[in-house]
Amino acid sequence: MTEVVKVEIDRERCVASGSCAMALPAVFDQDEDDGRVILLTAEPDAGLRTAVRDAVLACPGGALSLIEN
Repeated sequence: MTEVVKVEIDRERCVASGSCAMALPAVFDQDEDDGRVILLTAEPDAGLRTAVRDAVLACPGGALSLIEN
């Protein structure tokens, strides 16, 4: 059984630091208007698990969540 990694964002908590987009541009981007996080893929490949976890932990606003099944 393949484990699923799911990412959730809370744009209201985002402080637009860009750390997630710089760390993992395949999963996160920044809105051109306000700089807040945009989620490019809610279920990134399981091979990105460590990189996604690191981006979630590095988020200064706590706007990112990781759900592992």
